[in-house]
Amino acid sequence: MSTIDAVLKSVGEKNDINIDKVTVVGAGEVGMATAMSILCQGIASEVALVDMVEDRLMGQLKDIQQGIMFLNAKVSASADYAVTAGSKVCVITAGVRQKDKETRLELVQRNTDVLKVIVPNIVKYCPDCVIIIITNPCDILAWVTWKLSGFPAGRIIGSGTTLDSARFRFLISEKLGVNPGSVHANIIAEHGESCVPLWSTINVGGARLRDRNPKIATENDPENWLDLFQNVIKSGYTVRTLKGFTNWAIGLSVAGLVKSVLKNDNKVYPVSTLAKGMCGIDQEVFLSLPCCLGRNGVTQVIEVKLADEERRLLKTSADKLKEVIDGVSLT
Repeated sequence: MSTIDAVLKSVGEKNDINIDKVTVVGAGEVGMATAMSILCQGIASEVALVDMVEDRLMGQLKDIQQGIMFLNAKVSASADYAVTAGSKVCVITAGVRQKDKETRLELVQRNTDVLKVIVPNIVKYCPDCVIIIITNPCDILAWVTWKLSGFPAGRIIGSGTTLDSARFRFLISEKLGVNPGSVHANIIAEHGESCVPLWSTINVGGARLRDRNPKIATENDPENWLDLFQNVIKSGYTVRTLKGFTNWAIGLSVAGLVKSVLKNDNKVYPVSTLAKGMCGIDQEVFLSLPCCLGRNGVTQVIEVKLADEERRLLKTSADKLKEVIDGVSLT
């Protein structure tokens, strides 16, 4: 065997060890933003892409491969789920969009039907993986994925309010003139209309905003913090109005979740998890709470001391999600 053949054989053997392989299901705008965020940050050594629209999928693959010399990773793609084999994390972004006059439950059912195809294939080829759900409504679909997969609840993660919280922190940082990394602020509960901002726990550099402004987020608030929260709620709509879709912020946020799982760093994110028994919730629902993420998914849920109003709103959100879940058919 020549020297160059020996080197190539060694490299091939090394590349067969997929200790941090990630699959992204769905090669649309969000899926590709997620994949590229993972690749460009060097989070995974291999990324597999799956999509049923093969022309688009192959176009995405070839586009990346033509610049692969600038990435330290392997990229593969196929409509066949065998390409996912051995993945440690599987991210699901595939789904259908809401039609005009379609109810929320109708959308949930159509996306549940999509997951009935995706999830069994992931279970078949990646039986030890952690599954991250981005497809909306992600809280309900995380519950659906848990039921369809048979995995422990901790290995199913909905992207939840991770992005909402990132938007919240960014807008707070702009208002106060500090770096977003110095802002500790979470939005919990549903990724949607019933999300709950935790005004009582917001701090910047250890200083609680409520101590500085006891009237924060009330009708008599001199700093109008409720207006900032309304801008958080409108953020996605604003971006979609300007460019037609959202992708980069969600892609970057999910890359952070993937990194925490693969590196086993137990970083805390507000993600959608099985919330029964937490913070007074007695329903079997998935919604966002601050969670430590490690190699096995959610390693623990951080029980935050909530203000009475925050606790009430959290339970209202759980009731709302349970009402939709009760109408979902898994058969």
